Amino acid sequence: YTHQAEAWAHVQAGRDPIVVTGTASGKTLCYNLPTIDRLLCDPEARALYLFPTKALAQDQLAVLKKLDATLSEVHGGASISPATYDGDTPSSHRPAIRGSARVLLTNPDMLHLGILPHHPSWDAFFRPLAFVIIDEAHTYRGVFGSHVANVLRRLKRIARFYRASPQFMLTSATIGNPGELGEALVEEPVSLVERDGSPR
Repeated sequence: YTHQAEAWAHVQAGRDPIVVTGTASGKTLCYNLPTIDRLLCDPEARALYLFPTKALAQDQLAVLKKLDATLSEVHGGASISPATYDGDTPSSHRPAIRGSARVLLTNPDMLHLGILPHHPSWDAFFRPLAFVIIDEAHTYRGVFGSHVANVLRRLKRIARFYRASPQFMLTSATIGNPGELGEALVEEPVSLVERDGSPR
């Protein structure tokens, strides 16, 4: 769809898009496509996906696992190694996820409490961090939104410590000020994609 192509063009130009189109309009592909492309081109690259709830992260993990299986067949064993890291992740699985996940799906609270304070254990993830995906950005408003903006500020500071400069990609439901919200969250200029090209 045209909005997916527009988002792709912004990412390829090094900009940070926020995609604001209708429900079931294919917003997920707006960030999955450039992420998978980068991970296939750069075997060291990593991506961080932030969702407001664990359920959304699990839904997206199922999608990414299917894509990963197909990519492995088509690209001779190449893998994007997706994994969730949240309060339900067993302690015994966490070291392996820290070391091998290329697409890490989590939520702002786990990022705040379980990842950023322990960043030396995550250096293999942070050094090649290429993308930070913020899905459902419209949920980060008010006091909670201020908290998330501060968590993202810490994330950027830690990424800089590891000499990483990730691009941000955001999606949102239709709201009155998506560009302003996106810029407040990531403290970077964002490129607004709001012309929905999906069929009606």
